[in-house]
Amino acid sequence: MLKDSRKRFIQVLVVLTAFVLVCIASLLLWRWTNAIQVSANRKELEKVLHTIVKDEGEVGLLSMAGVSVDSIFYGDEGITLFEGQPTSWRYTADERQSINVYESTNKSVVHITSTVDVQVTSFMDVLPAQGTGSGIILSSEGYILTNAHVVEKAASLKVSLYDQSSYTAKLIGVDSEDDLAVIKISVDKDTDLIPITLGTSEDLRIGQKVIAIGNPFGYDRTMTVGVVSGLNRPVKTAEGKVIMDAIQTDASINPGNSGGPLLNSRGEVIGINSSIYSMNGSSQGINFAIPIDTAISIIPDLIKLGRVSRGWLDIVPVQLTPQLSSYAKLSVDTGILVSQVVSGGLAEKAGLKGGSQMVQYGSSVIYLGGDVIRAIDGKQVNDLNDLYLALLDTHSGDTVKVLVNRKGEQKTLVVQLVERSAQNVSALVR
Repeated sequence: MLKDSRKRFIQVLVVLTAFVLVCIASLLLWRWTNAIQVSANRKELEKVLHTIVKDEGEVGLLSMAGVSVDSIFYGDEGITLFEGQPTSWRYTADERQSINVYESTNKSVVHITSTVDVQVTSFMDVLPAQGTGSGIILSSEGYILTNAHVVEKAASLKVSLYDQSSYTAKLIGVDSEDDLAVIKISVDKDTDLIPITLGTSEDLRIGQKVIAIGNPFGYDRTMTVGVVSGLNRPVKTAEGKVIMDAIQTDASINPGNSGGPLLNSRGEVIGINSSIYSMNGSSQGINFAIPIDTAISIIPDLIKLGRVSRGWLDIVPVQLTPQLSSYAKLSVDTGILVSQVVSGGLAEKAGLKGGSQMVQYGSSVIYLGGDVIRAIDGKQVNDLNDLYLALLDTHSGDTVKVLVNRKGEQKTLVVQLVERSAQNVSALVR
């Protein structure tokens, strides 16, 4: 009897254990199935929300959730929301941003007055004439960056600071090719110079907000706002200089702005305002600035040597186009065609080959059959602007590895560079 009771107890215990295990398994299965469904629903919801943001923006999404948003500020770390109605805020996010940029940078912008001796032909007298421009403070030692055309022909220079104090400046270095110059002032011990923050022009995007500060028509530290409207522009100025890789902007730039900063929304200098495209001398919405990366690369040489010696290939370059490539029956349709090499020059000695078949190309005569440059020191070269940028940080006498396509075969040549001249760069603008 006792034995039977023990057997029944064990059977009941097994049944209960099995039942508990089945219940647990069912619960786990239900939770797992539910989690899959929740995940699927979440993914579907994410797709819908992404579509709403794409079509109507963050404001549209938040308004559907009943959140009233006045303005959104987009930053590196996400977005900042300004809630409520416009009447509850004194400034919009965009206005606040512009105000902050101006307040943090305007004291680093100077007003430059240049005096030039002008000969009056009627009496052969020499009379002084004045011009104005802008500049940015680079260091507390008094170094100032500006345009070359603002200062290079001046008999004397005067710099006015934000507090209206004025100092005589001396020219330290000029790079006429890139229209940049460094001048220097010596200030009183009690005067604090406020250096500006230099950014980078490498990652600019068309449509990005930019701010210009300068002294147009003598109005000190005037601010204008616009966007980057073009990049990598080769621009020939009224003085006949060519600015490569220029930043195009619609921020209003007028006489007197030259040498002033073009800033991003963080108050960092991304360019030096240089020239305008105009039919009447005033801004018409197409203005140009020198990339700050170009300036950063030459400032040490301007301060130390007073000039910049840049490297170049002693060749006649021609940018390939699909049409020209098809006509010449080339295996590549991008790169730089070596039309000619300087006879006895460094490029020829290194093995670069120019063309031999003379053809009319637009208003110029070029030679087909030469090498096609594809890269320099590992930097891809698709067009003339790439060629300029690839050699931007080099000096005459340096050697570079030039990858060329020669009749369908790749070859790497080590070429010593000559000194770049204004004529070299001018040839890049057709």
